[in-house]
Amino acid sequence: MRKVQIKNTDLHIAPVNLGGNVFGWTLDEQQSFDILDQFFAAGFNFVDTADTYAWWVNGTGGQSETIIGNWMKARKNRKDVVLATKVGSETQEHGFDISRKHIVESVDASLQRLGTDYIDLYYTHFDDTVTPVEETMAAYDEIIRAGKVRYIAASNVSPERLAASFEIAEKNNFHRYVALQPHYNLVARHKFETEYAPLAERYGLSVFPYWALAAGFLTGKYRTEADFGKSPRGGGMAKFMNAAGLGVLGALDKVAAKHDTRQATVALAWLLAQPGITAPIVSATNEQQLHTLITAPDLMLDKEDIALLDTASSAF
Repeated sequence: MRKVQIKNTDLHIAPVNLGGNVFGWTLDEQQSFDILDQFFAAGFNFVDTADTYAWWVNGTGGQSETIIGNWMKARKNRKDVVLATKVGSETQEHGFDISRKHIVESVDASLQRLGTDYIDLYYTHFDDTVTPVEETMAAYDEIIRAGKVRYIAASNVSPERLAASFEIAEKNNFHRYVALQPHYNLVARHKFETEYAPLAERYGLSVFPYWALAAGFLTGKYRTEADFGKSPRGGGMAKFMNAAGLGVLGALDKVAAKHDTRQATVALAWLLAQPGITAPIVSATNEQQLHTLITAPDLMLDKEDIALLDTASSAF
């Protein structure tokens, strides 16, 4: 499996990032181990989670990190894993929080659950919009210098606060964000392409889009309201059940048939073909879903394919 380098780091990753949000939610520990084993056996090495996954199950989260930590301990493979987790999201116990106090406490809790003494990539999961940017960046600099985190990144941060993070890091000689995790896919294009892509280019950020398959819509399994019951996420598909959304599915159908592959693989290959995209984040709950994502880097879409998908998704 070819590896790509996360910009401004010494981390090399295969170009698909396995999402750990399903670990401890729709997958138990043994099922999660099976998915992780197959993902790594296929030559991939990049796993993404968060300290609050899956808080919607137990109110607090932590299950995903615990499972990943148990898996790395059982397989004795920590050095082979590029591990990303996050801080700042809400739970039933607290709201969004990227204060120094919360970051310092949370990183230690994550390290304990993960059974490791360092995190490769540590994200601002959500900005609380009230903590001074300088406080947040100083806290990150502190935990990097302490050896607890190697690099930092940003996810749900406004363009204005993201730019301010770089200005403050430069001014204070703090460590800077090296990557961005935006919401970006064939049915969510405009905000990233107009507001975040220019910042990613300006600051030399690697980009790891989340919801790469639009919570499953881009797999093609949701075609009518009757399909909403196919998964726990099905209820969120209603917003795509319109002419534009179905038009994207039609384009995916055509390209998938042309290449004898699945719609999800095409959707991921489209992301990988976009300028600046490093590795989409996608989860899998069974072997079939895993196959669709591990084959994406090998699918080379031609200009005709990309044009068709670009046109069909232009409304988004």
